[in-house]
Amino acid sequence: MAEQVTSAKATAKTVRVASRKVRLVIDLIRGKSVAEAIAILKFTPRGASPIVEKVLMSAVANAENNFDLDRADLVVSEAFVDEGPTLKRFRPRAKGSASPINKRTSHITIVVSEK
Repeated sequence: MAEQVTSAKATAKTVRVASRKVRLVIDLIRGKSVAEAIAILKFTPRGASPIVEKVLMSAVANAENNFDLDRADLVVSEAFVDEGPTLKRFRPRAKGSASPINKRTSHITIVVSEK
């Protein structure tokens, strides 16, 4: 007897946005229906929202194509952001010194499941 799969996942790795900034957007859509989440992301004026929307659409596509789930019944069950590798750069400063610049990245994961 095969177990019915009711969730699909999508991940974007090493996205060039700090995880702290992405979390602000992710917190808005966690637990919402997919249609509502997409509407929220479309009108959220943050740099991370198009990226999060893309990952969400990918998770929905995975659910539809790989597991035959209906788009209307999908809910964002899990959404989290982990810190990715940090690109370390240096900026020249006064008197021949330098100060570090950390270009942070993040790994975005979204899981959608049926209601």
